[in-house]
Amino acid sequence: MTINLEINSKDIKAEPGQSVFDCAELVGVQVPTSCRKNGKCRECMVEVTEGSELLSPLAEEESHLRDGFRLSCRAYVTEQSGNIKCHTLRRGEMRIESSSSGLTDIPLPEGLTPAVTRDGEWVLLDGNQLVRAAGQLLGLAIDLGTTTIVVRLHDLETGEILAVQSFENPQRFAGTDVMSRIQYDTEQGKKLLQRTLLAYLGHLIDDLPCDSQQIYEVVVAGNTTMRDLFFGLDVTTVGQRPYRSITEHELKSNQRSTTAIDTSAKKLRLPIFPEARIVGLPLISGHVGADAAACLLAIGILYEDRTVALMDIGTNTELIVGNRHRLMAASCPAGPAFEGGAIQCGMPGLEGAIESVQLSQAGIESMGVIGEAQPQGICGSGLIDLLGELRRTERINELGRFVDESEQFSLTSTEGLVYLHEQDISELAQAKGANVAGLRILLKAYGIDLDGIDQFYLAGGFARQINLDSARRIGLIPDVSDERLVQIGNASMEGASRALCSMLERDALEKLVGQIGHVELETDEQFFDYFVEGCQFVPVTNLTCQQ
Repeated sequence: MTINLEINSKDIKAEPGQSVFDCAELVGVQVPTSCRKNGKCRECMVEVTEGSELLSPLAEEESHLRDGFRLSCRAYVTEQSGNIKCHTLRRGEMRIESSSSGLTDIPLPEGLTPAVTRDGEWVLLDGNQLVRAAGQLLGLAIDLGTTTIVVRLHDLETGEILAVQSFENPQRFAGTDVMSRIQYDTEQGKKLLQRTLLAYLGHLIDDLPCDSQQIYEVVVAGNTTMRDLFFGLDVTTVGQRPYRSITEHELKSNQRSTTAIDTSAKKLRLPIFPEARIVGLPLISGHVGADAAACLLAIGILYEDRTVALMDIGTNTELIVGNRHRLMAASCPAGPAFEGGAIQCGMPGLEGAIESVQLSQAGIESMGVIGEAQPQGICGSGLIDLLGELRRTERINELGRFVDESEQFSLTSTEGLVYLHEQDISELAQAKGANVAGLRILLKAYGIDLDGIDQFYLAGGFARQINLDSARRIGLIPDVSDERLVQIGNASMEGASRALCSMLERDALEKLVGQIGHVELETDEQFFDYFVEGCQFVPVTNLTCQQ
């Protein structure tokens, strides 16, 4: 009788009394830690997907964790036989969008104008002497996503990207969406979400191919909740009407001049030059955060006279319409469904995830699996493809119900191994409905029809991977031509890089965000009607500015 323990797809025969951390070390899986198995740092989290009953009960140090998560140094094998499956929250094999694409090459005004420069043997920050030091002038641009974190290392004297690294957001143990994390942070206190994220980021910085003491500035983009948690701000007000950051409230009461944040690396205990400046880009309004502001830099809105639309699809979808003369924005609480969350067989873009599907009337014609491995689940792009194909072959109707009165559609020969259930379709419909309703209300507020949009940008890693035909067929995105649609990948990351390398663009962004109109969707009396209509799996063609 043996216990088979699988961690990050690596197997080991475990003995009673061994911790999950010990087993990970034996198979070469690096588990983040600062206290070396003493239970103090709370960084060595794993998500247990099978066999949790074969492990010891939660220890006192694990009281902050929700169901399914354990500290690997406090989770001990207690039984003689069975299977345990788990994974760390820093899976390097996860497919994370770390770059942008489809964007016109927009030169920085006057070239590189970083805040960090050199005058002889002195390193300067904003023209002031920071330290006498030789070596490189380095900076980090960080995109703080609800699901993933991406970091770019820049040479500030050339603008060159020296390295890109990414990892899953370890705050996932508190929930997959921002409202869950706001509730967790408010109830738990102790800044556990901030401490966990900073610890993981510190490990990533240690792995960068550079002398981290030569990193003198960091620019951070993220949605309102992620940004404020990173800096240790109270996020309670973000979860309550009118859903604004404490920095917005302070701006309105003249206690600060901007919603941007800055502090030092020393205060955040990041392993870079202690007096390095850490900058959080300004917010637009409410849940339309610094990531949406960064996206505007990426698409060159500062120089845009055409009328464009930006849809950054994620757990919280941001929508922006306009040009450099006038802009309006809104946010849609879409939830994690299209990223594989809340779906019974959903999973991130890992090896074994079904990422594309093509059906015939007879059944499955072809299926793409990441890593060409045995299917383990289905990720966001696969869900879009599957829904599109189920509609095209008329297996589901406009309401997302199976026409043969079944409850699910299986994707594998083993019945029930990987499938899409009718309840999953309902979750996806609601996520889609929120996005469609948001776009309709925003266009109405701007006073423009869908036909008046010259360019429609789809931002984010999820949007970069989807099949446009499938997305249009089910009404996830507007039914506009390929020529008007541009999938631009991680535009928030691109915008953070531009802000790091150009003080001119950073200053211009500061002025711009104060002029953007914010539309609160829930105040529109037709929101529910638009939402219900948007839940249907039909092409979106009738978005007009009419009441």
